[in-house]
Amino acid sequence: MPTEAAMTTAAGQGDDLALLGLLQLVSPALPIGAFAFSQGLESAFELDWVADEASLGDWLEGVLDDGLMRCELPALARLQSAWAAGDVEAVAEWDQWLAANRETAELAAEDARLGASLTRLLGSLELLPASTARGASALPTGAGYVTVFAWTAHVRGVPVRQALLGFAWAWLENQLAVACKALPLGHTAAQRLVERLRPALVSAVDEALGMHDDDLGPVLPGLALGSALHETQYSRLFRS
Repeated sequence: MPTEAAMTTAAGQGDDLALLGLLQLVSPALPIGAFAFSQGLESAFELDWVADEASLGDWLEGVLDDGLMRCELPALARLQSAWAAGDVEAVAEWDQWLAANRETAELAAEDARLGASLTRLLGSLELLPASTARGASALPTGAGYVTVFAWTAHVRGVPVRQALLGFAWAWLENQLAVACKALPLGHTAAQRLVERLRPALVSAVDEALGMHDDDLGPVLPGLALGSALHETQYSRLFRS
């Protein structure tokens, strides 16, 4: 029988591997092409809704509170729990719910393309979910990014709360990278925004984990309008 010290060491190694798996999943170096998308932020620059560090911070707080906290984060928690329970019907239902909440063609395409890229990567790493008893893929056809992210966090043994924090962190890092490319925003200013928003990420995860199904749904009419206008924007750096 293993000693208590040995069991503690094994548990610690499992926690470490889960943490490293999460860091791998949210790394900007993950080859899924997330750098090509701005999630509507480039539109906000073009329309002069966001022009400097202060207005960018306000924009990001608004998208976090009225978007991620009410949509992606609670859905991610439900998806990861469904994966853990082997409930492929619930996985498919939440994947469809997320797709229905993409209000523009660009936002829908972004979610689908990132999901497809992550799925291909998992296939090359032999990390895709096994087929169901009927021989069908457990992963919904054309699964979106959040759904595939949830599976990856589950198979890596990442706790749900940490998965949500990692997802929110990856979103923030990507948005700040977009701003550094498209605005006269220096990297020091971006780090000041990280300091400003880190507590907000934690609060958003807390709120998301406590939400009932009937409370879910993004409230981002400005982002939807900007994203729709981005489809015909004359000069663009990003695909969304």
